[in-house]
Amino acid sequence: MKQRLVFLGPPGAGKGTQAELIAQKKDLLHLSTGDLLRAEVTAGTDLGNKAAAIMNKGELVSDSLVLSIVEQRLNDSAKGWILDGFPRNVAQAELLQILLSEIDQNIEAVVLIDLKDELLVERLISRGRADDNEIVIRHRLEVYREKTTPLVDHYMSQGLLKTVQGDGDIKAISNRIDEVLS
Repeated sequence: MKQRLVFLGPPGAGKGTQAELIAQKKDLLHLSTGDLLRAEVTAGTDLGNKAAAIMNKGELVSDSLVLSIVEQRLNDSAKGWILDGFPRNVAQAELLQILLSEIDQNIEAVVLIDLKDELLVERLISRGRADDNEIVIRHRLEVYREKTTPLVDHYMSQGLLKTVQGDGDIKAISNRIDEVLS
């Protein structure tokens, strides 16, 4: 099975859930960039303090800062890994590729969890978060597609993309992912 993976998918597709399941099952390091940033901030590391200063102003953390955090974790890991939530666009993918070349690791597969918008909206609304209403969700899906479609094409052109349907229960989706990664 492939050991260095990127998980892509729209909000609500279940990529975080599936990345965690696959990581546990295959003893891989699961790197969610959102979780990594929060952990660095909580730990009060130099990178975390830099990220906190940026986030407290309501700004997005730079690609280079996120890459620094990812690089630190990849260097600490002797086993394989799953990146969840990064890269989000082609520019980030190119920066990631440079980093991976420097540390002699390559992405072995990119898993795209695909799901129809109606099911995504339904899933996200059912989470019950205050910011998850249909108008906001549909806008997030538009932004996702605008930013991520070129990334999907980027990985497809490299022969790395594996698309999995994200409908059904968690176990069924996990089985589909196992099949495409075998």
